Amino acid sequence: MTELGAVTTRLTRLVAHDLDEEQLARRVCEACVEYLDVDGAAISVLTAEASRRTLWATDETALRLEEIQATLNEGACVEAARSGSPVLVGDLTEAAEQVRWPVFASEVAERTPVRALFALPLRWGAVTIGVMDLYRLRTGTFPLGQWQDLLATAEIAGLLLLGVRTRPGNGVRGDGNGALVVDAEHDGWLSDGVFGRPEIHQAAGMVLVQLGIGPEEALARMRARAFAEQRLLIDVARDVVERRLVFTEEAR
Repeated sequence: MTELGAVTTRLTRLVAHDLDEEQLARRVCEACVEYLDVDGAAISVLTAEASRRTLWATDETALRLEEIQATLNEGACVEAARSGSPVLVGDLTEAAEQVRWPVFASEVAERTPVRALFALPLRWGAVTIGVMDLYRLRTGTFPLGQWQDLLATAEIAGLLLLGVRTRPGNGVRGDGNGALVVDAEHDGWLSDGVFGRPEIHQAAGMVLVQLGIGPEEALARMRARAFAEQRLLIDVARDVVERRLVFTEEAR
């Protein structure tokens, strides 16, 4: 089994476990360190206050990286959260000499043994729900194959994390070969069955009108709002229907 097959199989098996988001983040971070070419990992989620909250860090170095970025409001993780795109820093010494994040890079060099840092956004559709920070104690980027492994891991981690927060008892499962399968007839958080609930169907229609977007992205926005506020999707939908909640582009 390849490294990618090993890590994705391990992650998809987590669907069958009743884990909270901290436990899930721990399992994902540990799998990254065990199977991928990194020395440490951390996962943070975006909150309703437009800040980040660290769910888990594999060690003191990973936690220190999170603390430095939270203090300075700059760094690879902060940029990945804002842009929704992966951020790769193969040599932090070079970054310190450039204008990208000179203060952050200098603080990391002074306070940690980290030499390379990689931040991958955890996304569902057009919405960034969190960031996975990975570090190495040596410089250098990843070969194409390893980089594809990291992207696949981040994609699965994002799906699992969103599923824990928004739809307990979801219809997502592993197929035993490292892939995620959605039970078509299950009213799960990834299935079309959620539209069988009138409030969610109505709310998605209202959100797509408010933002001028398609139904899939409207549902993604609602899920992300539920995730950030630690609520169920149905509760957010009811707020939209009752006009207690209106989506705007500024709230993206």
